[in-house]
Amino acid sequence: MRKRTMLSLAAVCTICAGSIFAPHLSASAASLSELQQKKQDVENKSSDVQDKINDKDSKISDINDKQSSLKDQLDALNGKIDDANQKISSKQNEIDDTNQQIDQLKKDISELKNRIEERNKVLKERARAIQENGGGSVDYVGVVLDSKSLSDFFDRLSAVRTIVNADQKIIDQQKQDEANLQDKQSVFEKKLADLQTMLADLKDMKAKLKDDQAAKNALVAKLSKQKDDLEEEKMSLKEQQEILADQKASIEKAMELAKKELAEQKVAKAAEAKASSSSSSSDNSSNTSTNSSSGSLPKVSSGAFTRPAAGYISSEFGKRSGEFSGFHPGIDIANSAGTPVVAAADGVVFRAYHSSSYGNCVMISHYISGKLYTTVYAHLSSYSVSAGQHVSKGQQIGSMGSTGESSGPHLHFEIYNGQWTPPPHNGAQNPRNYINF
Repeated sequence: MRKRTMLSLAAVCTICAGSIFAPHLSASAASLSELQQKKQDVENKSSDVQDKINDKDSKISDINDKQSSLKDQLDALNGKIDDANQKISSKQNEIDDTNQQIDQLKKDISELKNRIEERNKVLKERARAIQENGGGSVDYVGVVLDSKSLSDFFDRLSAVRTIVNADQKIIDQQKQDEANLQDKQSVFEKKLADLQTMLADLKDMKAKLKDDQAAKNALVAKLSKQKDDLEEEKMSLKEQQEILADQKASIEKAMELAKKELAEQKVAKAAEAKASSSSSSSDNSSNTSTNSSSGSLPKVSSGAFTRPAAGYISSEFGKRSGEFSGFHPGIDIANSAGTPVVAAADGVVFRAYHSSSYGNCVMISHYISGKLYTTVYAHLSSYSVSAGQHVSKGQQIGSMGSTGESSGPHLHFEIYNGQWTPPPHNGAQNPRNYINF
């Protein structure tokens, strides 16, 4: 049986109809006082369980608040991620536009270089002409001094000035074009660098937002798992609470019967034993006809308790390691599915139901030699008894199976000394102390 099973349900011990326990019960003030104490114990344990349920509710409420806060944070993160995506798209478009501008600038640069080259040719031609005429400004002076008249002098001077000014304009324009080219290249390079930096920053911001989103999603998943575990533990506690409530009602019923027997004192112990034996035989006969099985029933041993099923012991009582580590409050008997499972002692079925952890489960209360015991039979493939039904030692109550949290066909069997106790199952006893396996 899995560890969590031990945190859910064990069994319940109870005192039910007086006629069921009549062979073993002799009402007295002491037994009535013991029942009163057991009732008080059940009430105390029920209160403890309710405190645990309230604690689970408080933790579940805290998780709900955290989940709500995380949802708001995730919504805000999603908005930031969407905004980052839009900005990244916008910057990418700007980069695309800038690249187009680059292409156009390359064309402009090519044309500008061609113009510069043409101007260089003109200047070279001009320089060559100056050299052929004697070189430098001396030629211009000679042109002026060769004037035939004052009018011719001014005409020549004006022509020379025009040529010099034209050359200077060409040189100035070339310098300006070169400066413009450098400016355009500088502007483009800075713009492209700025855009790439902004794009990288946006992508980095988006990556951090995605990391934050992943971390919060992981926390949401963790909280959901914690909430599921708490809900499951709460369900287990609710189930325990139901068992305790039924147990209390059964003890109250037993107290009424004990009081009645004390008041009347009409029936002697021997007569009670005879009446109980007759009732047991009648019930056993009727149950045998409806509880047939293809397997053979285990041999009924002498003593108060008998072995509940045939098979080998696959897990002992107490601490165990491995996959199912933890305290094991019972003993596991392994055999093929369908192997008959019988009541370990005379008693009354207190609970016969399906549990998420125990699977199909039967719980029986016994009152033997003035003491209260409880037995549990878990992971049954099916059961053939119902709550309130009297059973005799060795009577089939179900068949071995692997329902609930089980790794294979087996019977998980528990014995409690006294009434049932919630985890850590302080009342659980080693079945080997009562039964020869």
